[in-house]
Parts: sequence; C-alpha cells; structure tokens
Amino acid sequence: MKRFDKDKVILAVAAPLLAVVAALVITSAVIGVTGKDPLHAFAVMLDFGSKSDSQVWIINEAIPYYLAAVAVAVGFRMNLFNIGVDGQYRVAAFVAAVVGGALTLPGIIQIPLVIVVAMLVGALWSGIAGLLKTTRGVSEVITTIMLNSIAASAIGYFLQEGRLAEKDGNLFHTPNLPEASRFFTIPTEPKPIYGTIVLAVLVGVAYWFVLGRTRFGFDLRAVGRSQSAASASGVSVRRTVLVSMLLSGAVAGLVGMSTLLNVSHNYGTDFPAGIGFTGIALALLGRNHPIGMALGALLWGFLERTGTQLEFEGYAQEVVGVMQGVIVLCVVIAYELVRRYGLRTQQRKVGEELAAQARTSDDKAEVSA
Repeated sequence: MKRFDKDKVILAVAAPLLAVVAALVITSAVIGVTGKDPLHAFAVMLDFGSKSDSQVWIINEAIPYYLAAVAVAVGFRMNLFNIGVDGQYRVAAFVAAVVGGALTLPGIIQIPLVIVVAMLVGALWSGIAGLLKTTRGVSEVITTIMLNSIAASAIGYFLQEGRLAEKDGNLFHTPNLPEASRFFTIPTEPKPIYGTIVLAVLVGVAYWFVLGRTRFGFDLRAVGRSQSAASASGVSVRRTVLVSMLLSGAVAGLVGMSTLLNVSHNYGTDFPAGIGFTGIALALLGRNHPIGMALGALLWGFLERTGTQLEFEGYAQEVVGVMQGVIVLCVVIAYELVRRYGLRTQQRKVGEELAAQARTSDDKAEVSA
C-alpha cells in the first residue's frame, strides 16, 4: 500500500488553485479597464450557465472539445505535437459523411461503419506525418500544419455540386445520412443530450487504461521522457512514434461525429472548424489527464455559452476570448511554478537526509575510535 504523501497532495491542489485565482484577478482587471463591473459579469455568467438549457448546450459543446483534447494529449504524452487534429477530424468527417450518405444499410451496421471509417481516415491522415517523422526525420509540427491546409483544400475541391456534394440554397453539403443511421440522443429537458457523449466517455476510459495500465502506455511515456533511454531498454522508438500518431489521428476522427451523427447529418460548408486548435488548449489546461481535460472542455463550453449573454449586458464580445487565453496561460505558468517549487523542495529534503546520514556516520566513527 502506498504511503500517503501530504506534500504531493498539497502541490497537486496548489497548482489549479493558483491558476484559478490568478485567472480571476487578471480577467477582473481586464474587464475593469473597459469600464465595466467584473463582479456583475461573473454573476451574469453563473446565472445564465446554471439554467437547464445552457447546461445541456454546454455538455453537447464539450463532446467534440474533449475528443480533440484527448487526440492532442496522446501525442503530448510522448512529446509529439500533433497540430493537425483540425485537418484530421475534418477530412475524416467528410469521408465518413460521403460513405454514410451513399449507403442504406441498417442503422446497427451503418452507424459503426461510419464511425470506423472516420477513425481509419483520421489515423491514415495523421499517419502521413508519423511516417515522415520516423523515416525522414521531418518535424510533425510542420507536416501536420501542412496537412491541415491540404485537407481544407481537398474538401473544398470535392465539396462542390457535381462532384461529391449537392447544393442547398447557398450551402453545399454531402448527401444526407439515412434516418436509420442517425445516432441516438439522451432525452433531457428542454433539449436532448447527444448520444455521442458515450463515445467521449469510452475514449476517455480507453485513454486512461491504455496509457496508464498497459505496456504500450509505459513505452510511450518512456519514449516521451527520453528516447535514448527507451531505446536502450529495448523499446522501438520509431514504432512507438508511428503507433501514437495513428492513435492520435483515430481519436481525432471522432471529433466530428457529434455534429455529423447528431446535428447536421451531412458534411457541409458550414461544418464546424477550429476544434482541433481548441483541443491543444484543453490538453494543456487538463494536463493531459482524462478528468482534467473533461473539466476543461466543460469550462470552455461554459465560457462560450455565457459569453453570448455578456454581449447583451453591454460587455465587449472579446472578453470571453481574453478569459480563455488567460486561463490557459495561468494554468501553464502555475503548474510550472509549482513543479519547480516541488523539485527544489525535494532536492532540499534529499540534501538534508544525506547530511543527516553523514553526521550519523561521523558520530559512529568517533564512538568506535
């Protein structure tokens, strides 16, 4: 049984607490500079966010955010920066929508097929960056950013009338998914919660188990700490890098499923973009922990939902963006400060223990003499 480490628990609580306090202080100062009352702004946000329709909206909005954060975190755990989640989920959702719109299978077959296609396409798209890194040493940051542009251009080319899309007013979209292949919803008032929340929960559990309870997860974290040490212990660094990029892309492929299967039922020119970059912020905010990222996704949804109400109260619409940026910066800085403090404290304790052992040895030597 592990011994309870009081100092470790204090440090774990101190980091998020420091980040929250700092974020509130800085945000209050920013709002105050605009000539508005920050306390009234927070009261409006809490009141509006506590309403049942807002809570359902926040949960539904958090689903793709959370999946994007997990996709990014898989790479972060081994010092891989998958900046291409945005392109991966968009191209995955597009191909899945095309495949799903072209088939009329029973829902019990077609829904899993659409999900699997999205995961495979996302994995293949991110696998390009993984393959280039392991075979040619090309930075995954550069390749994933370039693949984002390629994905957007390819989708724009095919998303035209007469190719793989049809026109509906001023919008172009893929053929609609059949009624039978649309995902279920959880009945709540006044609006239902998307059934794709089940996918998010399953992905979170799988992420926790694979990375924290399996040999592959240990190898992945070992490569992230030191590639040379991991290689010396028999871990195939190239294989681990490639597999982690494939897993990251597979999770990224699920990001667009809540919109595709629960909302639009097609991929159109109005399909949400930019979620992948939000996932980077949430992975940092949640410290790559499945629960931390879930709380971060809910917080992001809360800020976006309540931010619209602030505009009706006369606050600048940029306030929410400032809040989001300040929160991420405060979390990163706070965790780094706490980490350094904990490291210095640990070093001081080790030094004191070594000094005590040295004194004990000297005393014994004098007694024996």
